Amino acid sequence: MVGPEAFAEYLTGYRGILADASATGRRLTRAELDSRRDLGERAAEAGLGLRAMVAAHMAETRANWPTGSGTSVDAVLAAAAQALDAFAEGYERAQRDAVRQEEAARREFVDDLLYGRSDLGLLAERAERYGLRLSHAHAVAVARGRAAYDDGDPVPREVERALIGRFGDRSILLTTKDGRMVCIAPGNHGDVLTHFAKLAHAATDGGQVAIGRAHAGPAGVVQSYEEALNALDLAERLELTEPVLHAADLLVYPVLTRDRQAMADLVASVLGPLRQARGGARPLLDTLTAYFDSGCVAAEAARRLSLSVRALTYRLDRVRQLTGADPADPVQRYTLQTAVIGARLLDWPTNPV
Repeated sequence: MVGPEAFAEYLTGYRGILADASATGRRLTRAELDSRRDLGERAAEAGLGLRAMVAAHMAETRANWPTGSGTSVDAVLAAAAQALDAFAEGYERAQRDAVRQEEAARREFVDDLLYGRSDLGLLAERAERYGLRLSHAHAVAVARGRAAYDDGDPVPREVERALIGRFGDRSILLTTKDGRMVCIAPGNHGDVLTHFAKLAHAATDGGQVAIGRAHAGPAGVVQSYEEALNALDLAERLELTEPVLHAADLLVYPVLTRDRQAMADLVASVLGPLRQARGGARPLLDTLTAYFDSGCVAAEAARRLSLSVRALTYRLDRVRQLTGADPADPVQRYTLQTAVIGARLLDWPTNPV
């Protein structure tokens, strides 16, 4: 427990200020107010509580109540109030500066962690301050919503409170990056990221969340983060509407796009003839997309496109005529479907390949 002697340093000059100001009823001078603010800052930096310092000022006031002729209670209390107000102002200023410094340090750490910058040993030491043990495997989830988010916004704070309330800290780091919410959790705590995805989807009014695979070490955090970002990018390009995406379920797409030129050649060779159709390639490409997305069920594909089954069947037959590949044939279907995926990834036919 902190004794009264610990406060004496931060009451320096208070007795004299109180006696002089209350004797004349004057307001404290600028120099006197500045001295109180400086002492308030020093008390905050020393880790002393503001309530304890207010109590120390009150005790000092009672112990040294001015008794000179003409000194009124109002004058004493007015001088004490001015001194305390300046002291509290300095104290709060120091706290705000400390918070800003902590936020800056945290932001710098998050940037270094997610971009793989900084010395790995030093990064691991800094990570322990935030509850992360980078020698273990971690997975990263990224949530995007209609708006961009910063750490201080209500939505990330709401999600963090709910997450910590359920799991405790459990080595969880929730932050924001480039307007998205980011959650880093131990790789063997998949339930944390699953619950984060549920919370984030609701808090962002239907936003989308991607979860990267678990990887070990500081570089593993970067890899998992990039997998989650790539999953969100694929979802946008492929118009995937699932609220939660798992990078492990989308590994085929990076494989397909690894050789961009080969994919472009496939799209141009297989789907290029669709440009000859009335209205261009887009209607027939959309037909193929809906057909494959519906599990090659014509009735469901027709419903998605607001067409009759007969109209859909006509379009599929037109695809067969132009490309020479039958969407209903299992072998030829694979080539067509791969080309359709490539077209969506390359934004064809909007962008020529």
